[in-house]
Amino acid sequence: MISFAIRARRPFAGRWRAAAGLMLLVAFVGVRGGGAQAQQNEMADVEVKAVPVQGQVHVLFGRGGNIGVFAGPEAVILIDDQFAPLTPKIEAAVKTISDRPIRFVLNTHWHGDHTGGNEHFGKAGAVIVAQDNVYRRLSTDQFMKAFDRHVPAAPRDALPLVTFNDEVAFHLNGEEVRAWHIPHAHTDGDVIVHFTKSDVLHMGDIMFNGFYPFIDLGSGGNLAGMIAGVEKALAIAGPKTRIIPGHGPLTDRKGLTAYRDMLVAARDRVRALIARGESREEVIAARPMADYDTTWGKRFIKPEQFLGFVYDSLKPAQGGN
Repeated sequence: MISFAIRARRPFAGRWRAAAGLMLLVAFVGVRGGGAQAQQNEMADVEVKAVPVQGQVHVLFGRGGNIGVFAGPEAVILIDDQFAPLTPKIEAAVKTISDRPIRFVLNTHWHGDHTGGNEHFGKAGAVIVAQDNVYRRLSTDQFMKAFDRHVPAAPRDALPLVTFNDEVAFHLNGEEVRAWHIPHAHTDGDVIVHFTKSDVLHMGDIMFNGFYPFIDLGSGGNLAGMIAGVEKALAIAGPKTRIIPGHGPLTDRKGLTAYRDMLVAARDRVRALIARGESREEVIAARPMADYDTTWGKRFIKPEQFLGFVYDSLKPAQGGN
């Protein structure tokens, strides 16, 4: 038996690859606007690999956000679905785990490297579920300020059928799966997902494991929300909890704590420079995270980009806005 509990304002609203670098984000902002054949060609050599995590949870590594697969005797839930051209490979990878139907797709936020497969899975009968702001952003044209790119609205079949405000719970496969909205984190529609009996957390893009995160301030993201989301996850995680980040390899509570400590150090150091009257350019030139850069700043987001996100997150608060 499947039951689905939801608290909603609007209940029915219509392989990790570090070398991928910045191309992941450049790719996702053009996913819905680019040529389908060009996208298909770009993804032709991508391997989608299924890796067991713990309990009833696997992760799919491909290109784009890490996909959580919750599979049991009743059905399958996908957490995110990467890019549209990868959907046949995603389906094939899921079939190596389970022959049960994909009943739900839960989007952790609106970015196309996490929602690109929505249309395919929606047409195939899966119920797309997301936080309210994900529906709002997918259903309207968006402008990605960080990349100076316009992203057109998604087609109807790609939109969430069920949306929620604060939290949602799935009761499936003899386990509760609970997702919480983390306001103003990576975006304004992020969720973290807890597979309660399997003891697994999916962080979405609130966590980039091993490298500095992208914070989409233009979509309502903010460093404070990123830290709050990590703190909530740490309050849930135990010594045996396995953690799926939005990007990067699997980790655990220790890895999540190290990520939290990096974010807090960035906040405190940049805040101190702002308090001394340093401008954005001066803060970046001061390299306040130099001791972290050799570990965290060599892959996805470069140190100067990350410091810009931190500064822009903190500066409005200095003015009381």
